[in-house]
Amino acid sequence: MEKPFSKYCENNKQPILEVIAQYFTDDGVVLEIGSGTGQHAMYFAENLPHIYWQTSERSDHIEGVNQWLNAYRKYNLGRPFEIDVKQDKWPIDKVKGIFSANTSHIMRWQSVEKMFQHSGELLLPSHYFCLYGPVNINGEYTSDSNKQFDQFLRSDNPKMGLRNLEDLQELAKTNGLEFVQKHDMPANNFIMVWQKPE
Repeated sequence: MEKPFSKYCENNKQPILEVIAQYFTDDGVVLEIGSGTGQHAMYFAENLPHIYWQTSERSDHIEGVNQWLNAYRKYNLGRPFEIDVKQDKWPIDKVKGIFSANTSHIMRWQSVEKMFQHSGELLLPSHYFCLYGPVNINGEYTSDSNKQFDQFLRSDNPKMGLRNLEDLQELAKTNGLEFVQKHDMPANNFIMVWQKPE
């Protein structure tokens, strides 16, 4: 299998790292929900050596993630476990951080709900869930490109599409997570940060 590659991952990995490095400061496991190609995992593990970066993916993408991980020579990057966010039980214990990129708009809403539920359950107190991607704010698109992207997603699958930040905030609150900050990112994306309180 040819190693998958995303130019978007290459473009955004450094700006994302600069934000998540502010939150993933403690030694321990950070779970990545939906590792995609595996490029982010490689880069973040290399640049956050105190973290054990645990990858996860759907079964059809695991081989692609492993193609990237095969070249990694340190010991702080975990092979992906198979994950279906709708599962009642995920194969991982408590973690000191959770990261996910470009997932909430390609999941069904029920899966987004499950992602927040499990994040609330798995995060240790005082630690963070960082979610990267485009969202609507106050029900409005933040750019024309995000509007076009949303229309493209919904034309392919009506259950996909950009989520409203306010709806994500409500999910977080329901699952015991407190909002910390929204970071503006390049290309009309954001990183939303929630914390599990003490």
